[in-house]
Amino acid sequence: MDLDLTGKRALICGSSQGIGKAAAMQLALMGASVTLVARNGEKLKEVIDHIPADDTESHHYLVADFAHPDQLKAALDVYLKDHTIDILVNNTGGPPGGQAIDADPDEFIQAFNSHLICNQILVQAITPAMKKEGFGRIINIISTSVKTPLAGLGVSNTIRGAVASWAKTLSLELGPYGITVNNVLPGFTMTARLESLINSRVEKGGLSYEEVKQQMIEGIPARRIGAAEDIAAAIAFLASPAAGYINGINLPVDGGKTPTL
Repeated sequence: MDLDLTGKRALICGSSQGIGKAAAMQLALMGASVTLVARNGEKLKEVIDHIPADDTESHHYLVADFAHPDQLKAALDVYLKDHTIDILVNNTGGPPGGQAIDADPDEFIQAFNSHLICNQILVQAITPAMKKEGFGRIINIISTSVKTPLAGLGVSNTIRGAVASWAKTLSLELGPYGITVNNVLPGFTMTARLESLINSRVEKGGLSYEEVKQQMIEGIPARRIGAAEDIAAAIAFLASPAAGYINGINLPVDGGKTPTL
């Protein structure tokens, strides 16, 4: 099985922590040079110092806040003058929780900009070079909510669904050029995002942190909460040459929790 990414460059969004950071580590271990993207430059410096590298790899980072799409576009315009991207991992922190009916319209607009619009900016910037090479991987980290909406995440459910439909459309358009577009759908994964959701339930429900966490575990057939590395492994496979005939899918990585096919 060909999992070698030597000579490829991956751009990983939201890579100062959590799933993005784990994906960057895994892709580097497979031989890729990685470019990290996040809004916190100090965190990015810390991460890049710990990414494995050999003589064939060179790692970089870009500082950009996805709440400001124009800022991302400006950073890309400069960076892509001297670099091309073979693998794109779209990964952005989810919107705040809450019922859809209670959400202010601006919350939907902000989430749409941070997720779909920034994804579109990235794809439009990097795919011309992918088409020339006849190789490209676009992997979107979304949520199992694209298969079944999650209670209390109204804005997120709405925007994640839009991103999934956008990605499927792109897979049809870009497939003839050797570019695959796939979505990874994390279930409960121990990241800062999940910590926040657990703490929110603690505040609202009167249960302890461990009680809320145990409730989550009991709903997962694998009987554990996932690690960022579990999601990174799926990302890494979809980025590899071995996954060249996998295109346009939603892949849950959730220990079997999602109750749909």
